[in-house]
Amino acid sequence: MFSITSAGFFAAGVTVILAMPGPTNTLLAAAGLRLGFARSARLTAAELAGYIVSISLWGRFLEQAARSLPWLSVSVRLASSVYIACLAVRMWRAARTVPVAARQVIGMRTLFVATLLNPKGILFASAIFPQAAFWSLSAYLGAMALFAVLLVPIGLAWVAFGASLGSAKARWIDPAQAQRGASVILGLFSLTLAWTTFR
Repeated sequence: MFSITSAGFFAAGVTVILAMPGPTNTLLAAAGLRLGFARSARLTAAELAGYIVSISLWGRFLEQAARSLPWLSVSVRLASSVYIACLAVRMWRAARTVPVAARQVIGMRTLFVATLLNPKGILFASAIFPQAAFWSLSAYLGAMALFAVLLVPIGLAWVAFGASLGSAKARWIDPAQAQRGASVILGLFSLTLAWTTFR
């Protein structure tokens, strides 16, 4: 279980990393902009599910397999980069169509897969979560519970940020152009990830 000090460090690390812009947060904001807060808030459930699966798998697998398979980390990062690039292209194309296309591009499955492939999952598993979380059920449940408590409001904040851009006070913002901007951010993130992979 966590001590007060370790829980504080864990919470601070999780909060900082979750709040950083990235593919998942960009998608949450874009969904909030195109679909509004009420219809996009549920996407945080897909984000949480994606992180739980990603962190759990990497936490159990990295320590054992990465030593005998040194190419594993590079392959995963490259696959993540390619997926995010494809997602950026889809978002750019969807910006030219009616808003209904936003539902097809930014849905529960898309959020789940984007989060599953988000490199933040590897970072959480390898550096933020305590090692005990991956061999002790009570430590795992405690860490995941605290993680979920932190993730939901941060995810909702990103949705609210996107929704605020589409409010009456920000009508001067073209949702299609904002979605194209989000796709550019995803594309840059993909290039950055690929560059750091081969660096």
